[in-house]
Amino acid sequence: MERMRIGVLGAARIAPAALVKPGRLIPEVTVAAVAARDAGRAEAFARKHGIRTVHASYADLLADPQLDAVYIPLPNGLHAEWTMRALEAGKHVLCEKPMTANETEARQVAAAAERTGLVCMEAFHYRYHPVARRMREILDEDEIGPVRHISASMCFPLPSLGDIRYAYDLAGGALMDAGCYPVNALRMLAPTAAGARIEVVDARATTLRRDRRIDRAMEATFALPGGATAEVRCSMLSRRMLAMTAKVFGERGTVSVSNYVAPQYRYRFTVEAGGRKRREHLGQAAKTSSYQYQLQAFADAVLRGTPPATPAADAVETMRLIDGIYRKAGLPVRGAA
Repeated sequence: MERMRIGVLGAARIAPAALVKPGRLIPEVTVAAVAARDAGRAEAFARKHGIRTVHASYADLLADPQLDAVYIPLPNGLHAEWTMRALEAGKHVLCEKPMTANETEARQVAAAAERTGLVCMEAFHYRYHPVARRMREILDEDEIGPVRHISASMCFPLPSLGDIRYAYDLAGGALMDAGCYPVNALRMLAPTAAGARIEVVDARATTLRRDRRIDRAMEATFALPGGATAEVRCSMLSRRMLAMTAKVFGERGTVSVSNYVAPQYRYRFTVEAGGRKRREHLGQAAKTSSYQYQLQAFADAVLRGTPPATPAADAVETMRLIDGIYRKAGLPVRGAA
């Protein structure tokens, strides 16, 4: 295969930024088809974005022999079902985060990816950006010494309570939609040790009045390997337009990044070590969209077998922690019977 032809399951708002626009910049990728529950919406999406084929249903799109892969930007509660169906149909999958509603589903998806031998990648786009790689590089170089504490956040206002991100039956909630980012970032930045795992210590949620199962904000604390600690904060109640920070405290200094999620728009990368403070500037590479880096990584995995940073197996641990946070906060795990 020299070119990857990809279809979109759902004419979601994120699809143009995450797939269509970067797809135009990567010669070996063609966004070739779309399907949506609303046929009119699919037709309008296709016309607007120059997509040639519109399928009548998701199942029809998966049955299209001209497609090599699918992008799944459906609501959280539908991710596992359609990822599994896509894999069984022989399609490689790029699925929006979080890949599933809970750990059990994540294990099922990871097993299906292993069984089929297909690429199944979770769309944590920030992980493919040079800013994220540089943060991990500084820690690996031991510039700030052993990690003692990590804090990460993702907060933004979502005042419309009718938004599907507040729907319990679609695996909604602030932790699922926003908090999965800092939880994933915590995992990326945490020290590793053989056989050791991150454990949830405590969590506290602010819930909807009309449905106490749904969190509008969440705070959680963790115990990390080696005796370090961590905290994660997420909110869809934020008074600020965006608050996305990640900071690592080491024995000899700190690494801090504002807007680690989408640094192509604007970011601040600060390192304090050895009594000195500096700003890291990653130049033109940092201005390229994290979505473009992500789509290129997906194409590399499909076309050349390059292992992605966020395979299906990696989602299992993220969902284990998210499930643990919900339990500590006294809320039900998403997607649980």
